[in-house]
Amino acid sequence: GAMVEAMVADGLDVTIYFYNPNIHPRREYEIRKEENKRFAQALGVPFVDADYDSGEFFKRSKGLEFSPERGARCTMCFDMRMDRTAAHAAAHGFRYVTTTNATSRWKDAKQVDAAGARAAARYPGVQYLWRDWQTEGMTRRKYRINADQRFYKQEYCGCSFSLRDSNTWRAAQGMPPIQVGHGESYSDPEADSAEESEEVVAGFFRDNQAYEEQLRETYGRRRKDGAAGDDARNNW
Repeated sequence: GAMVEAMVADGLDVTIYFYNPNIHPRREYEIRKEENKRFAQALGVPFVDADYDSGEFFKRSKGLEFSPERGARCTMCFDMRMDRTAAHAAAHGFRYVTTTNATSRWKDAKQVDAAGARAAARYPGVQYLWRDWQTEGMTRRKYRINADQRFYKQEYCGCSFSLRDSNTWRAAQGMPPIQVGHGESYSDPEADSAEESEEVVAGFFRDNQAYEEQLRETYGRRRKDGAAGDDARNNW
């Protein structure tokens, strides 16, 4: 919210292009899309509803199932979505593209920006709009808007793998699993902002450097092939 608000305030002609086939399950996708549409309408910003081709995301994820947050799967995901965005921009006369992924401190800003720059470079006349969107002021403003708008509180990045990994982490912390579609609304901007502080985010990634290996050990031998009653082949 804060990113789009800032661009509108700067006088930019903004259009939201919603292409997020990585979001899983479909119920979560629809909730997030409707929240985006609601905010776009409040700002008077055009909203483009792109395809939900989740099959393409899972196809590209082959071999990257155990990649951790900020890993190779995230690069693939950014590349996929930014390329589609840049293609739409080129086809409809937009000179710049950018992404709200760059606002989250849970994302590697350099990784996100590199994907945006790669995508824009493939389409003549299109450039990637870079700014530092992860400042303290922007983070606080983001959560103030979330609370004022009573936005649905997203408890994982979006894809099925992040849902799996978030629930694995929550179980280790003694927390209940995420209930998709039943999350709370943002209401406390100070507390929510603190959860995304530079210290908290840095600490999480410092303490989970071996997370990919842990995921492989936990899930690597699990199978689900549809053969009912065969526990040896269905241990998922």
